[in-house]
Amino acid sequence: MSFTLNEIALLAIALVAGVILGLMISGRGKYKRLWRDEQIGHRHSIQDRDQRLQAANERIAELERQSGPIGPGTASAVAGAVYGRDDLSMISGVTLQDEISLNEAGYHRYSQIADLSDEQQATLEGRLGRSPGTIHREEWPEQARLLQDGKLDEHGRRYDRPVTSR
Repeated sequence: MSFTLNEIALLAIALVAGVILGLMISGRGKYKRLWRDEQIGHRHSIQDRDQRLQAANERIAELERQSGPIGPGTASAVAGAVYGRDDLSMISGVTLQDEISLNEAGYHRYSQIADLSDEQQATLEGRLGRSPGTIHREEWPEQARLLQDGKLDEHGRRYDRPVTSR
C-alpha cells in the first residue's frame, strides 16, 4: 500500500486534531471543577474576612462606648500614668482641667511644680488663662513641696484643704 503526500498530510492533520480534541474533552470537566472549587473557596475566605472585620468593628465601637470620650489631654495623661505622675489637682487652685493642661505641657510631678522658675510660671499662667502672678499668690511651688514630702496634714492646715492619703 502506498500513500501519496497529500494523504500523509491529511492523516497527520487528523491525528493532531484528534489529540487536541481528546485532550480538551478528557480534562475539560476536571479543570472546570477545580476552577469552580477555587472560586467558591475564594468567596468563602472573603466572607470570613468580612465577618471578622465586622466583629472587630463592633468590638471597637463597644469599647469606645465603655471608655467615654477621648479628650485633648488623654495622650499626655496616659504618658504620665505610664512614667508616673502625681495628682496635681491636690494643689489648692489647680482644677482637673488645669491638671490636664499641666500634663500636656509636660508637668506630671510635684517636683516639677516646686522647681518652676518665674518665666515658667508666667508661661503656665498664660497657658491656663490665669492672671499674671496667680501661681505665686496661690503658692503652687510651696504646696507642691509639701505634697512631695508627704506632709499632707500640714498642707491641709496651711491651705485650708483637708487632704487624705491616697
